[in-house]
Amino acid sequence: MPRHSRFLEALEGGLIVSCQPVDDGPMDNVATIVAFAKAARDAGARALRIEGADNVAATVAACDLPVIGIVKRDLADSAVRITPLLEDVAALADAGATVIAVDGTDRPRPVPVAALLEAIHARGCLAMADLSNETEAIAARQLGFDILGTTMSGYTGGEIPTHPDLDFVAACRRLGGAVVAEGRYNAPPLAAQAIEAGATAVCVGSAITRTEHVTQWFRAAVEGAVHKRDATVLALDVGGSKTLAALVRDGTILERRTVPTLQGVGSDDWFATLAALGQDWRGQFAAVGAAVTGIVEDGTWSALNPRTLAIPPRTPLVARLRTLFGVPAAALNDAQAAAWGEYSRGAGRGLDMVFVTVSSGIGGGIVLNGKLLAGARGLAGSLGQTLGAAGHERLENRASGFALSAAAQAIGEAPDTRAVFAALEAGQPWAVALVERVVDELAVALLDLQRLLDPQRVVLGGGIGLLTPFRERLQARLSSEPELMRPSIRPAALGSDAGIVGIADHAAASAS
Repeated sequence: MPRHSRFLEALEGGLIVSCQPVDDGPMDNVATIVAFAKAARDAGARALRIEGADNVAATVAACDLPVIGIVKRDLADSAVRITPLLEDVAALADAGATVIAVDGTDRPRPVPVAALLEAIHARGCLAMADLSNETEAIAARQLGFDILGTTMSGYTGGEIPTHPDLDFVAACRRLGGAVVAEGRYNAPPLAAQAIEAGATAVCVGSAITRTEHVTQWFRAAVEGAVHKRDATVLALDVGGSKTLAALVRDGTILERRTVPTLQGVGSDDWFATLAALGQDWRGQFAAVGAAVTGIVEDGTWSALNPRTLAIPPRTPLVARLRTLFGVPAAALNDAQAAAWGEYSRGAGRGLDMVFVTVSSGIGGGIVLNGKLLAGARGLAGSLGQTLGAAGHERLENRASGFALSAAAQAIGEAPDTRAVFAALEAGQPWAVALVERVVDELAVALLDLQRLLDPQRVVLGGGIGLLTPFRERLQARLSSEPELMRPSIRPAALGSDAGIVGIADHAAASAS
């Protein structure tokens, strides 16, 4: 059994700090590395990862934390860089490393992994294998490595991922023994996720000891925000009855124009009409975004309810917009776009929220943990497509503007929602009955929604949803339910502009 065996017990649930400055940078010196090590110790780190025998020796002399030692080499005949030679093992052991880590990947190398492992244990040190996949982890565990590290995942060829490999952490945990999660854990929540996935400990490097990298991350974020703020977007809101075009910058609508939504949606003539809407604004916008009724999936557009708008399946909306206007393009379902607008700038700002629009049709959008949910096929939030009791049609066909118009026509009244609400204000019994029926259908759906997602807020929008008489009746209907189960409803602060503002923000971010 190697010496330092208590190290593994002490490591459980801990943080390892990799004190490796950028090569040849201003902090790449022994004094700075030792200072990093002491700072990490004082902040509660359980161990350190140090490169180079001289740095290991200086750190061990100055700091009482155990050290995982490595040597990096650039070899002419092998891509293996981490402790590739037997002489590296000897130097690290002599320097006082508790653990010696080696590249354990299945690649051509100057010394077999088994020989490096034998040499590490012969010197009384623990051995850690830096690995890239589960097959390598199985081999390392069978050889007898004391620690499996996910260090090399994503670094043995191809494009480097942006996020850590949590699945690999879980796979290593299933093999038993100690597992160190390492590689792209550059934010505290990611480190926490590694522990949840089964890691014994997490090793963090660049985010703590590479000031150049962290500065670049923050600079890119700031510059991206500036770009988003300054970018003007041609925003389109395509509904069942009208289409709005607007120039939007940083949530402010600079200009707008509205036309009826033409028949033949998705045809060449229809796209030509969109192009004409923005023709005299060319050169004034850096991106175009479309908020549309229906499903948006991977840039294509399809109908959710053909009664609202008949859209040819998988119309290549984003590609056509990009070609039409010659700038980056993005698209969202109109209710999802409005949800994002209300979350970022309106009545649901910063909250877990659901947006529900009641207009010609019924749509919805969900924002949880600061992210707009689209779903596997772009359907997330599609409240209007939910079904009631057996035999009932979808909610949109029972409680939307189109449903109100159809119900009015069925009893011999004008098929017009404006006429229905005018009659409601006049106290006409038939109008009261129709609206109350719609309100009841929507209330039941919202109560179910609250039970399923438990959002902090439900924001109500749309031409009908924003009508005070409608909203007051809905609030009255919900007030009869237990307070714990009752959704907290607010009218859309951006009104009918929620979708246009939301898609502008989304398009600006997508283009940055």
